[in-house]
Amino acid sequence: MKPLVVIITGLSGSGKTVALRALEDSGFFCVDNLPPSLVEAFIQTAVKGKRAHRLGIGIDVREREFLGDVLPLFQRLRECYSLQVLYLEADTDTLIRRYKETRRPHPLRDCQSLRECIQKEQALLQPLKEAADKVLQSSTLSPHQLRDTVARLYGGATQGMTLTLMSFGFKFGPPQEADLVFDVRFLENPHFVPHLRPLSGLDAPVAQFVLGRDPKAREFLQRLKDFLGFLIPLYRQEGKSTLTVALGCTGGRHRSPAVVEALAKELRAQGHAPEVLHRDIS
Repeated sequence: MKPLVVIITGLSGSGKTVALRALEDSGFFCVDNLPPSLVEAFIQTAVKGKRAHRLGIGIDVREREFLGDVLPLFQRLRECYSLQVLYLEADTDTLIRRYKETRRPHPLRDCQSLRECIQKEQALLQPLKEAADKVLQSSTLSPHQLRDTVARLYGGATQGMTLTLMSFGFKFGPPQEADLVFDVRFLENPHFVPHLRPLSGLDAPVAQFVLGRDPKAREFLQRLKDFLGFLIPLYRQEGKSTLTVALGCTGGRHRSPAVVEALAKELRAQGHAPEVLHRDIS
């Protein structure tokens, strides 16, 4: 099977950086703003070194002195690789608004106005647009929608959000990587039960003690499961790539691991695939 090469090009401000990052998140080896004269050498090096068989390359008007070389380059690449050229564009008013919001200058500096720069760029890149396999209009797309669209086009499917459930001990400090933190120190502590102290929340007697004795423990688990069941699809829709939910008790050995294990089981029953990490169990 030929290596897949996706070239992202198009108008400045139309979302090329977002699109290239979507490819990168989908497992592509990506490089931006590469002069066309270096593209073939880059691809050959990447493929020969077995670094990647899916590559994403950004080409835009910043390399306008090389634009005359692009169409012959496309022709040569199609002979050796599975080449897809994606051209991104947006209407002029949308591009002007985006430039005003970001306060970044247009790469074409020799114009009397931003509108003139955009029109000049459209003319310069028209041959690339005509040679593209797909032209994508991004005027009505949010960055998240654009990323999702590109991932679906070339990644096979949108990359799923990684969900991690973590237990920890507050006495060692809360995890910096956590997005959501819940305190389960209100639950009865097995640490003060002599025969349970040497065990951890991964052992059945401790889990039974934490979750099977006190009705408020089961109620907390149910409420948290429902809460996350509501939030997780919204985070995925928003485009979040990772979500770390941390539950802490005093030492991170008994109560929080037991609750994390039970919560993971409940979420798996709902169709989720959480990863489980017990930070403070050695």
